[in-house]
Amino acid sequence: MLTPNVDLKNKTVFVTGAAGFIGANLVTELLKTVSPIHIVGIDSVNDYYDVSIKDYRLAEIEKLASQMNESKWTFVRGNIADKALIDKLFAEYKPAVVVNLAAQAGVRYSITNPDAYIEANIIGFYNILEACRNYPVEHLVYASSSSVYGSNKKIPYSTDDKVDNPVSLYAATKKSNELFAHAYSKLYNIPSTGLRFFTVYGPAGRPDMAYFGFTNKLLRGDTIQIFNFGNCKRDFTYVDDIVEGVKRIMQCAPEKENGEDGLPLPPYRVYNIGNNNPENLLDFVDILQQELLRAGVLPEDYDFEAHKELVPMQAGDVPITYADTSALERDFGFKPSTSLRDGLRRFAEWYKEFYL
Repeated sequence: MLTPNVDLKNKTVFVTGAAGFIGANLVTELLKTVSPIHIVGIDSVNDYYDVSIKDYRLAEIEKLASQMNESKWTFVRGNIADKALIDKLFAEYKPAVVVNLAAQAGVRYSITNPDAYIEANIIGFYNILEACRNYPVEHLVYASSSSVYGSNKKIPYSTDDKVDNPVSLYAATKKSNELFAHAYSKLYNIPSTGLRFFTVYGPAGRPDMAYFGFTNKLLRGDTIQIFNFGNCKRDFTYVDDIVEGVKRIMQCAPEKENGEDGLPLPPYRVYNIGNNNPENLLDFVDILQQELLRAGVLPEDYDFEAHKELVPMQAGDVPITYADTSALERDFGFKPSTSLRDGLRRFAEWYKEFYL
C-alpha cells in the first residue's frame, strides 16, 4: 500500500472536463469529502452530446457547492486548447493538483471527426503539461483509456503490456498522452499518473455510450444494433468506482527520485481502473431491459426481441476489454465492486426522473 503524500485539504485542485461525466462526479465527491478545498473546473460544454445533461451536472455541482461554507467552486467555460487561457488560470489559481479529464471521447466519432481529437487530446493536453511545467504542481492525474490496448491478444490487459497497436485515432491520442506525460515527468520532474478507464457507465452518463443509446432507441421504438453478433465483452465500470479510484490516486503522487546518473527518474505511473469482470454484451442488454422495466422507463409488455438486431463488428472497435487491476489493489487497497445490476438500476432510475 502506498502512503498518501498529497493532502487535498486547503488546496486548489484544477479539474478539466468538469461538466463531463467523470469530471462532474469527481468534483461532487471532492466537495462532499474534502473540506476546505477550492476546486477550479474548466469545460468547453460543447455539443458533442446533449448539452442539457452537462447543464444538469453543473447545476448539481452549484447546488452542492452553495451548501459547503468552507469550500469554493469556480467554473470557467473555456477550451483547454486555448493556451493563453490555461496559462492565465494557472498563474491566477496556482493549483496544487491537476486532474485532466477533458478529452474528445468516442471511438466511432474519431473516424468522422479527427480534428476534434487532435485539438482536445493532443494540443489541449500539451497545454496542460506546459502549465504544470511553468507553475509546478504536486501531482498531475490524467485520463488515458482502455482503448490503448488496441488489438492486444493477451487478456486481462496489464499496464505491463506493450500498447503499440492502437486501432483508432482516439486510442492513438490517449497513448500519446501517456508518452507526453512520461517525457515531461522525466524532463521537468512533474509527478504524473495516467488512468486507463474501462467502459464507464452510470446515471447522467454519456448518451453516446451503448447502454444510454440503447435506452433512447428502445423508448422511441427503434431497433438496437448489437455489434459482433453479441459476442463483445466489456469491462463495465460504475462511475462511483472510477471516482473513488481517482480520488485515492490523487493523494499519492509518484515520489521524486534520482537515478544512478544523478538525474531525476521520471515520477510517473499508469493504472487500470476497471471492474476486472468483463460482461457479455447480450447479458448486459438483458439486465438493462429488466431494469428499464422495473424503473417504469418501458412498459411491462415491451417486445424486446422485435427491437434487437445482431450485426458485425464496427471499425475501430475491439471484441473484449478486460482490466488487470492488481496494481490498483496492491497500491491502494481498492477494487471496483459495484455490480452491473446495481449500476444499471441507478441509471434506469435516473433516466426515468430526468427524461420522463
